Amino acid sequence: MPYISNLGLKFRETAAVHAERAALREPERGITSYLQLDHLSNQIARLLLQRGLQRGDVVAMFHDKSPAAFASMLACLKVGLLYTNLDPDSPWERLRKILETCEPKAILNSYTELPHAVDVLKGEAMVVQMRQVEILAELDALETSDLPDLGAVTGADPAYIMFTSGSTGIPKGAVMSHANVLNFIDWAQDRFEIRPSDILSNANPIYFDNSVFDFYAAIFSGASMVPISSEQARDPRGLVGVINRMLCTVWFSVPSLLVYLLTTRALGASDFPAIRKIIFGGEGFPKSKLKLLYDLLGHRAQLENVYGPTECTCICSAHTIGPSDFKDMQALATLGFLAPNFDYEILSDGGGENAGELFLRGPDVGLGYYNDPERTTQAFVQNPTHHRFSDIGYRTGDLVRRDSEGRLHFKGRADFQIKHMGYRIELEEIEAALGTVDGVKECAVIYRNLGDGLGQIHGFASLAVPAESEELIESVAKIVPPYMVPKRVTVLEVLPKNANGKIDRLALQSMPSSAV
Repeated sequence: MPYISNLGLKFRETAAVHAERAALREPERGITSYLQLDHLSNQIARLLLQRGLQRGDVVAMFHDKSPAAFASMLACLKVGLLYTNLDPDSPWERLRKILETCEPKAILNSYTELPHAVDVLKGEAMVVQMRQVEILAELDALETSDLPDLGAVTGADPAYIMFTSGSTGIPKGAVMSHANVLNFIDWAQDRFEIRPSDILSNANPIYFDNSVFDFYAAIFSGASMVPISSEQARDPRGLVGVINRMLCTVWFSVPSLLVYLLTTRALGASDFPAIRKIIFGGEGFPKSKLKLLYDLLGHRAQLENVYGPTECTCICSAHTIGPSDFKDMQALATLGFLAPNFDYEILSDGGGENAGELFLRGPDVGLGYYNDPERTTQAFVQNPTHHRFSDIGYRTGDLVRRDSEGRLHFKGRADFQIKHMGYRIELEEIEAALGTVDGVKECAVIYRNLGDGLGQIHGFASLAVPAESEELIESVAKIVPPYMVPKRVTVLEVLPKNANGKIDRLALQSMPSSAV
């Protein structure tokens, strides 16, 4: 086997070995083979090069989970372009901030139209409409043009940018390298025993970090992936029906989606007939609901609790759920042990060497935040336990405890970041949005835990001019995505302050729910 130094070479090798196997299995469109996906990605790569794009340029994508859209990701990897998948339903203000940060040279659009604001804000970027029926003729004309040497891209080159919530109000673009992802693929194949015979679900939105597992664990292993549209994902019984019909063997999602399937009774004992792995991560799984899932399917499928920040290539630890996990029904399941290609330090918070902030180090730690050196230097830092050589790792902000067997347990956050509906959210980003609304003098945002893994985002504001709570919510919804919009905004004459004169969030948190 040739030495593989980048993802383009990795996919070419995979496609050569598994040419006739199904890479994509779509409920409506049918099968796309590895040979077809490889051919289409080569054609799109030629198209992008002919349009003047060069190695290191950024391509922003509005991705509909079609074969052409997935082939576009592969095309970027083959010729050293960075792709970033964007949410077409995000408010225009958030998309504007993202586009200003990553400055794409091209916008690839899989939908009938671009979001209006993007069409206005695209600046110097050219737009390529990626509806497959519209590009086939142009791609066929490129059949004979050459691709550059795929080996020219190095493992150190950036592969993709994944945007996540930012505390300053501007989303952060975490950059992962080819080497980062190659390490991740090897671990995922080994840890979850991904084989060419597997069929992985892809219920995660493609602009969401969990989709990294779906795409790379499947398409770079000779396995199949089943793309599930956002409409299908919102229909619980329909979603389960797709998994049943397509005989998916591996599922990965946030716990809240599994909880949704359980509470709506869409998922029964006879469902997921071919499943062997149910993987979940991105937020805590309420023990009562986890026990329900375990009792329902645990006798024929392994349940895996995984953990990992976006900045460290999707996930970096896994724990197989067993009977001992239900001895304590209050605590979250352990994060288990980190992947072999990671190391870590626990930065003590005064509670001893086995408790504190998790500092991750190793070959899956990303390259930083795109076009954002200040926030990069704040989070990607020298290992504080020594200064003998350069040892850059990532301060996760996650507080953990290490037990006597070496397993890690999540204990909370060192900042105002939350996990809600599986998304990592900086409450300060919502505060920044609320603070820009006309008439708002000062504001704060908190997260109220409702129990059983549920929670709500609540905002508070004092106003210079009268306004209704609904008006404030509508204004915020024009700036942040739906999953970040506060459930309610309470108007107060003055927000409470602590002894340092800062807004007292503990006082806001302790207000009775009926008062807010």
